[in-house]
Amino acid sequence: MPSRETISPPAPLHFDVLIVGSGLAGLSSALLLAPTKRVAVITKRAVSEGSSGWAQGGIAAVWSKDDSFDAHIADTLVAGAGLCDLAATRRVVENAPKAIAWLQTLGVPFSEEDGQLHLTREGGHSARRIVHVTDATGAAVQRTLIEQVQKTPNITLFEQHTLVDLITTEKLGLPGKRCLGLYALDEGTDQVLTFEAPQTILATGGAGKVYLYTTNPDTATGDGIAAAWRAGCRVQNMEFIQFHPTCLYHPHAKSFLISEAVRGEGGRLLLPDGTRFMPTHDARLELAPRDVVARAIDFEMKKGGFDCVYLDISHQPLSFLQEHFPNIYARCLELGIDISKQPIPVVPAAHYTCGGVLADLEGRTDLDGLYAIGETACSGLHGANRLASNSLVECMVFAQAAAQDIEHSTRKPTATLPAWDDSRVSDADETVVISHNWDELRRFMWDYVGIVRTNKRLDRAAHRVALLQDEIQEFYAAFHVTRDLLELRNLVQVADLIVRSAQARHESRGLHFSRDYPQMLEQALPTTLSPKV
Repeated sequence: MPSRETISPPAPLHFDVLIVGSGLAGLSSALLLAPTKRVAVITKRAVSEGSSGWAQGGIAAVWSKDDSFDAHIADTLVAGAGLCDLAATRRVVENAPKAIAWLQTLGVPFSEEDGQLHLTREGGHSARRIVHVTDATGAAVQRTLIEQVQKTPNITLFEQHTLVDLITTEKLGLPGKRCLGLYALDEGTDQVLTFEAPQTILATGGAGKVYLYTTNPDTATGDGIAAAWRAGCRVQNMEFIQFHPTCLYHPHAKSFLISEAVRGEGGRLLLPDGTRFMPTHDARLELAPRDVVARAIDFEMKKGGFDCVYLDISHQPLSFLQEHFPNIYARCLELGIDISKQPIPVVPAAHYTCGGVLADLEGRTDLDGLYAIGETACSGLHGANRLASNSLVECMVFAQAAAQDIEHSTRKPTATLPAWDDSRVSDADETVVISHNWDELRRFMWDYVGIVRTNKRLDRAAHRVALLQDEIQEFYAAFHVTRDLLELRNLVQVADLIVRSAQARHESRGLHFSRDYPQMLEQALPTTLSPKV
């Protein structure tokens, strides 16, 4: 077998648009662009393994005559604690019904009642406006989109391909500030491929895996956020990490979410002795926004020394639970928990990255030709706390916006890009360094940069992040890249951005709660970090 040094680098791959990520944002973009563009969808595992497929609750949209755009906007602004961008919020809310209609035309089997879409209600919403497919909306939407993508001629799927870095004019010593393409590791051949395109869309999702406990899949390692930062893009509001209040607490239930809709349909949070505790924390009880409920659970667990609290929906009839929550009912039953007769043990877990790559109303970033949409981006919609079920609709609305902007663009391909050069590195001799650093990172982020923060905890986290960054950069420079190394490199970069953003906010607002600054300032300002490139 020839050595790495004697293998010629693969020829660059040319497309009109590169899309990194195969969740709802990425696949929606691909389908919208495919009629006129040659599109590459680059995803680091199977096309079905992103966070979108894990979404249980549904998609928020004004569908009932008893609801209104203004009410949905108001609920979003309240949850966002003063930091939502009004233009972005209005754009998403007013286009949400069109997005639902588009999914219907593709064949998504939304739940119905008496011939109409069934609407449920979730925490922070003033009306029933959650369109859903029982309790597995994301999975149903993803299945439908994947089927469409796989039969669309102009879309090429590159599974098991991990983003290494973006290629920019600045990195090549050329004038301007443009994205020209990217490098991606093909795990099948263990080679880094060069992708060229006038336009690139980052739709890589969030960074939940930076924490020890998360509802996110293993793919949520902040790849797009880290790559955009290294390429010179600003990031915003990275301190606002949403912790979902109710993740199933069970040794054999990895990252299994208990949907917000369980509380929306009357689920009550209880202490181990059966006492209902939300009345002492918020007048909205279990339907308070997620940050309020998560902090309440965190407070009660620490106060009582409990491993978990309990969510009780057993007052609802068995037929109701099997109809509305079939997957939650079945999964809990597999683990010996009959939710029709007993409460569900739950704990908070990192769930959603509200900040991200700073993007405008068309999804454009600071780099010409580079877009960021979905959880990777900070569009301004979520502010300091995402309102439940606003994320899937954001993916579709900004996929549409980015696709339209790309359609109107006149950018042409540039000169051929250089191949990836790994002639001066070797195979790693001890990969245990990667797994050890990964474990250390997730544990100290959970302990020091979690639901409740202090200056001392953040300082400790910043010190450890700096040490890990140095060690990982040394490893990255000396050895061939692997997916594990790339993911760890990205997670440490994202951890640095989260810690620095949290240190910069001298107040408590939304998802960021500091014991040293417990009050909320009168003026709401975003936290914007700029890279030194």
